[in-house]
Amino acid sequence: MSRKNILFIINPVSGLGRQKKVEKLVKEELDHRQFAHEFVMTKARKHATELARKAAEEGFDAVAAIGGDGTVNEVGTGLKGSKTALAILPCGSGNGAARHMKIPVDLEKAMQVINRFNVTAIDTFSLNQYTVVNTAGIGYAAHIAHVFSRLKKRGFSNYLKIAIRDSVGYRSQQCEVEYNGKKQSIHAFIIDIANGSQWGNNARIAPHAVNNDGLLDLCMVRDFPYRNFPIMATRLFLGSIDRSRYVEIAQVKEAFIRQEHTYAHIDGEPEEIGHELRIKIEPLSLRVIAP
Repeated sequence: MSRKNILFIINPVSGLGRQKKVEKLVKEELDHRQFAHEFVMTKARKHATELARKAAEEGFDAVAAIGGDGTVNEVGTGLKGSKTALAILPCGSGNGAARHMKIPVDLEKAMQVINRFNVTAIDTFSLNQYTVVNTAGIGYAAHIAHVFSRLKKRGFSNYLKIAIRDSVGYRSQQCEVEYNGKKQSIHAFIIDIANGSQWGNNARIAPHAVNNDGLLDLCMVRDFPYRNFPIMATRLFLGSIDRSRYVEIAQVKEAFIRQEHTYAHIDGEPEEIGHELRIKIEPLSLRVIAP
């Protein structure tokens, strides 16, 4: 029986540097009777999308994203609609997509998930010209993504420091939101569109989201008194943000948002998106290797 071909795409600058151990890990832990493998390093943002798309065209059975949610997004974008499966070796600061899909952040255990090669299909969604695998949104989370991207040192502790520091001066924005035949104006601290349940590190913005049900969770966090910030942050990590009176979550297939700002985050990575966001689910459009 011929071996499956898997390409490991390594983002050399993601997260905390765990990806540096991957080549040794693959040599020791990959089932070489089942897989033939190759490595390639990304050289710039969006390069992983080109590499993944080329691998799909060449008939690779799987492409492994070695990095954080941004790398997962780039590889997933390249593989969407193909027969080639996305594998994840989580090496980022948050690893929200991997955590949602129960892929271990322990790299040896994540390698065993690849070895078992259990392939399933998940939804993705489009946000204007972008493909989103896990979450995207505007407001405070997008602001933090932009600030965090400029840091030389990554990691959850630095992310948390920025989130606390900038919470004092951040101002919510007025947004128009259209979904499910409704239109409403909202003074929004955050609006996030969630295919998976969390941003990363178990901060669950959409605790009940399912990424293969053909629906997205539109999470609207209204402006709230600053004194409530610690409570809201705690709710994120307890998985109870949906119980706050400042939060409304609606399940949608499509939505339209008009914002005052022009930036967003796409799977945790900052993007200039413009004032208008058009969102649409793409059901079961990405094959993934998951437990």
